[in-house]
Amino acid sequence: MTDETPRTDIGPSDSEQTAVRKEKRTRLLESGVEPYPADLSRTHTLAEVREGWQHLATGEETEDVVEIGGRVVFIRNTGKLAFATLQDGFTPDNNGERLQVMLSLAEVGEEALAAWKSDVDLGDHVWVSGRVIVSRRGELSVMATQWRMASKALRPLPVMHKELSEESRVRRRYVDLIVRDEAREMVRKRSAITRAVRETLYAQDYMEVETPILQLLHGGAAARPFGTHLNAFDIDMSLRIALELHLKRTMVGGASRIFEMGRVFRNEGVDSSHSPEFTMLEAYQAWGNQFTIAQLTRDIVLAAADAVGTRRVETPKGTVDLDGEWTWLPVYPALSEELGREVTVETPADELLAVAEARGVDVDPKWGADKLVMELFGELVEPRLIQPTFVCDYPALAQPLARINKEDPGKVLAWDLIIGGMERGTGFTELIDPVIQRDVLTAQSLKAAAGDPEAMQLDTDFIEALEYGVPPMGGLGIGVDRLIMLLTGVGIRETILYPLLRPQS
Repeated sequence: MTDETPRTDIGPSDSEQTAVRKEKRTRLLESGVEPYPADLSRTHTLAEVREGWQHLATGEETEDVVEIGGRVVFIRNTGKLAFATLQDGFTPDNNGERLQVMLSLAEVGEEALAAWKSDVDLGDHVWVSGRVIVSRRGELSVMATQWRMASKALRPLPVMHKELSEESRVRRRYVDLIVRDEAREMVRKRSAITRAVRETLYAQDYMEVETPILQLLHGGAAARPFGTHLNAFDIDMSLRIALELHLKRTMVGGASRIFEMGRVFRNEGVDSSHSPEFTMLEAYQAWGNQFTIAQLTRDIVLAAADAVGTRRVETPKGTVDLDGEWTWLPVYPALSEELGREVTVETPADELLAVAEARGVDVDPKWGADKLVMELFGELVEPRLIQPTFVCDYPALAQPLARINKEDPGKVLAWDLIIGGMERGTGFTELIDPVIQRDVLTAQSLKAAAGDPEAMQLDTDFIEALEYGVPPMGGLGIGVDRLIMLLTGVGIRETILYPLLRPQS
C-alpha cells in the first residue's frame, strides 16, 4: 500500500497529503511529464478485457496487447513488482469494472517502475499498455510494458472499506460515486427508471415536449414559487412550480398525447420526502379521463419496477405488491370510517375543527371545510394506504384544474395515487371549460392577493388559449423522485444526484 493515512471522511481544506500531491504535480511538469495529457486513448475498456479474456486459466499468459485506463483504487508496491487495481467509469450495463495491472522490473524497466512508485497515488488515473495474463493467484490482469499518468488526483480518496457519513456522501457526491458501489448503482437505477418511463410513453404514441422554466405567472399547483428577476426586460419572474399550463396550451394547439419530464421548483420545506427542486412527469391525453390516465399511470409504474427487477418492493410501512389489485378509495367514506362518524361535503368547518383537535391534527382555524377534510385525510388515512390506491372524489376546491363531477358537484374527477403511505402521483379528468376555469383561477388569485403564498395566479393567456377550444382530456403528474424512492427504498436525498443542501459555515 501507499504511505497515505486512510481517511474515513472527506473535507474541503487542503491536507498534508494534498500538499504532497501538488508537489508531485509540480515535479512532473518540471521534468517534462504532462500530468494531464490529451493524447491518450484506449483499445479496450476494463469490462471488455474481462469479457474477452475471462476464459484464461490460472497462470496462463497471452501475447495479446491491450491499452487500458482507469482510476487507481488499490496499490501494493514490492521490490521488483507492483500491483494496482484500476476502476473504470460506470455505464448503464456495469457498475464500474475493476481490473488488476502488474508492473515488473523485467517488463517496464527500472526507470518506469521507480516513477510509478514515486508518482502514482490512490485516486490517480493512469494509462497502461501490456499483455493480458492471469496471475498465479487466478486474477485476470494486464502485465504492463508501458504506463503513463493520465490525470493526477490532488486530493486523497477516503478509505474504501469504511462508510462515509451521509453528510459527506451528499455534499461531495463525486467522491461518493468513486468509493461506494451503492452510489453508482443508484445513478444507474435512476437512469433505467426514467428510460423505462419514457419508453412506456413513447410506446403509447406520446410525444415529449419542453416548456419554459422561467414564467411570468406561477400556476398549475398549490405551492410557493421561487422568484427571480429578468434584467433584459426588467421584470420579476418565477421558476415553474408545475408543467401543466404550458402543456395544456400545447394540447389546445392540436397535440394528441404529450408529456414532459423536467425539474420544477417549490420554495417549501426540506425533509426526507421533499426537495425544493425535483423531477416531475406530466402527461396529457386527448379524449382521455381520470380512468384512462390511471391505467397509463399503472403501466408507467410497472415498467419502472421492471427496470429495477422487481414488482415487490419494501417500504418502511410494509411490502408493496405492485402486481396486486390497485384499488379506488373515495375520500369521504374512507375518512368517515376512520373517524367513526359520517363526513360529507355538507359537514361544517367547525365540526371538522373539533375533530382535528380531538385527533391531534394540527390545522389552521381559518381553513374551510374542504381544506380541513384534506388535512384530516392526509394525516389519518393516507399513511395506512400501503398497497397501490387511487384516492378519489376529492373536495371540489382541492384541485382547481380538475373537472367538477356534475353528478356530485361538491367533488372533482381526480385522484391521488398512494403507495407505501405516500402520494406518488395525481390524475384528473381535466377542466376545459374556459369560463369555469376563469372563475376558479380568479378565486385563487383573490386568495393570493389576500396573502396565500400557495394560491395560483390568474393566467389570462392560459384562459385565452382554452377559449380556442381543446378536446376532453385526462392528465397525470408523477413525482419521479418519489417513484424512485419507492422502487429503491432510500430517501429523496439519495435519489437526487446533487440535492440542495444548507451551505457549510
